[in-house]
Amino acid sequence: MTNNDVLKKLRVALQLRNDEIIEILKLVEFKATESEIGALFRSEDHPKYKNCGDQFLRNFLNGLVIHMRGTKENPKPKVIDSFDKK
Repeated sequence: MTNNDVLKKLRVALQLRNDEIIEILKLVEFKATESEIGALFRSEDHPKYKNCGDQFLRNFLNGLVIHMRGTKENPKPKVIDSFDKK
């Protein structure tokens, strides 16, 4: 499984749009454009396809952790589901 496949699966599972991916990358001060993001999600035989490098995926995952959990200084409040109540 390639880094592009991992990124695609995360995007689908978390229902992320390209602009949301850019915002997640900004959390770790990593800059990317809409066209760069779009190139990562193209099929491998497309002429504008771009291989997702380890650095890009690492920064996305680090940004995703901050996006989902918050920072150590400002953690996001835990949402209590009806299943958690007793």
